[in-house]
Amino acid sequence: MTRETFVLIPGRTTEQGTSVADKSSLRYRTATGTVRMNPDDMRRLGLADGARVRLRTALAEVEVTCVSGKDELPPGLLFMAYGPESSRLLTGETHGTGMPDSKGIEVEVIRSDRSGDRAG
Repeated sequence: MTRETFVLIPGRTTEQGTSVADKSSLRYRTATGTVRMNPDDMRRLGLADGARVRLRTALAEVEVTCVSGKDELPPGLLFMAYGPESSRLLTGETHGTGMPDSKGIEVEVIRSDRSGDRAG
């Protein structure tokens, strides 16, 4: 089983802000259930676009679809749209601000047993 630690940066996407309002829609669930990864990291882990991976923190684990972040993400960094899956990985720590830590989350990436795709 392939495992490696990355830094996850959850955030709003342009699509979330302009055209994905229905949180019960397939479009929303797809957008928020996908993690973007540097293509070199994907090759090293043997992941093809669309592979399933588990993201694990000390608090929780979620299974999501992994796609290439093209050249927009440096190695070791992941991006995921804010949503139910990314929220499960956050701590409740607010440091007195009322807003939980939501950037720079250390996550372990584990290739899902259900993911048969190997990068060529």
